[in-house]
Amino acid sequence: MPVTFGRTSAPTPAMWTADEIAQLCYEHYQIRLPKQGKPEPNREWTLLAAVVKIQSAADQPCDISDKAMQVTKEVVSMGTGTKCIGQSKMRKSGDILNDSHAEVIARRSFLRYLLYQLQLAATLEKDSIFIPGTHKGLWKLRPDLSFVFFSSHTPCGDGSIIPMLEFEEQPCHPVTISSSAGDSGDLEALEKEGNCDNTDSPVAKKMRRGTPSSLVTNGTAHCDKQEQGLVMPEVSSWNLTAQEPATLTEMPCGIKVVDIHRTGAKCVPGEAKDPGKPGAAYHQVGLLRVKPGRGDRTCSMSCSDKMARWNVLGCQGALLMHFLEDPVYLSAVVIGKCPYSQEAMQRALMGRCQNVSALPRGFRVQELKIQQSDLLFEQSRCAVQAKRLGGPGRFVPCGAAISWSSVPEHPLDVTANGFPQGTTKKGLKSLQARSQISKVELFRSFQKLLGSIAEDTRPDSLRGQKLDTYQDYKEAASAYQEAWSTLRKQAFGSWIKNPPDYHQFK
Repeated sequence: MPVTFGRTSAPTPAMWTADEIAQLCYEHYQIRLPKQGKPEPNREWTLLAAVVKIQSAADQPCDISDKAMQVTKEVVSMGTGTKCIGQSKMRKSGDILNDSHAEVIARRSFLRYLLYQLQLAATLEKDSIFIPGTHKGLWKLRPDLSFVFFSSHTPCGDGSIIPMLEFEEQPCHPVTISSSAGDSGDLEALEKEGNCDNTDSPVAKKMRRGTPSSLVTNGTAHCDKQEQGLVMPEVSSWNLTAQEPATLTEMPCGIKVVDIHRTGAKCVPGEAKDPGKPGAAYHQVGLLRVKPGRGDRTCSMSCSDKMARWNVLGCQGALLMHFLEDPVYLSAVVIGKCPYSQEAMQRALMGRCQNVSALPRGFRVQELKIQQSDLLFEQSRCAVQAKRLGGPGRFVPCGAAISWSSVPEHPLDVTANGFPQGTTKKGLKSLQARSQISKVELFRSFQKLLGSIAEDTRPDSLRGQKLDTYQDYKEAASAYQEAWSTLRKQAFGSWIKNPPDYHQFK
């Protein structure tokens, strides 16, 4: 249910706080998501991501000093997950989820929500988040709406390469990446929340003492040091070129960077390689990366890379761009309590694309608001490990992924290994073996939307040409494809694209 906050506001009031967004998402996870697909208590952990719709009162005056500002916040999509399939398990039928990291699941769930809202707009059945645009057959987002993306952890890849300062009390220790861990396919076992097995870690100690999670040290490059009279410098590394390794061993005021939180994502072929040196020189920043698979290299780009792409092309993808006057951008990203660097996040999501120019009309490099909450996700790796206190059995990432969308029919979807949980080999070809957010099912929803619109009221890009396959419809979104081509040429030239024959399904 939407949550409305009424509070006294300053002359230029904040629409929300990072803690409000995090708390709303955690409550939604607890209440609206089923037990099925959630981690097994004290043995498993997972990651959480969501999209939150922000709606301000339409008739609110500009100057609302000393008045209550009414802002409605509603979770419209949510995802959990930590897994990714290898290249050999990909299917040309579009019925498997290649990437089940929480951020990707939440975004694909958001696509379901956008498709449903476009259906409402096109059929005039109910109020929609979209209103008619200025061009025939096109729609645009209502001006009183925006979307905030929440993730319980920094995105894998470039956004998780975080400097560790010599005096910091880190909530999780840096990870030593071994070949056996890399082959396991559990990227987050390497990266998300570091190595929390040490029950003497600061988080574990403070949780045993009953310290509220909001008071546990974040492990950021600016955490709680101002109280000691020390103002932390910013780690301005996001403007390093692709030839400059992240060897930030000393800060401007002489504070040493002793190590970095590492990512399990691997550099893509064609990019520079990580130096692999001990300590802070292990990684090179700013590079495109792919997620590791279970002994089988994947074609899935890191979440940092995907989120940077969404920040230029929008979250709606190519298909929905047929119906939209402008891309649907996120206004902000909120990260839960975890090892964190503001500079690393800005570099990963915006800095790498800051010089991209000559984009088609409507496309831009979005100026994201990036914040961190002080609230810890209760089923994150560190939180669960602190409660386990070295309990029996293996401690592993949850193998299932949960998708939730704010749609009336089948809002929930629980998958494992890219298919609905419980799918057998014999049942793989059945319709029941398709996730609601798989490519083929989202394409089916797109075709349903298209079929509900009269031929003469369809947008120009969908009239006067024969389109048949998923690939045909994607390629026909010419402005989107031009923007994507520009982004690849100017910033992401080594991006791994799936071969066209993986998009030839109908």
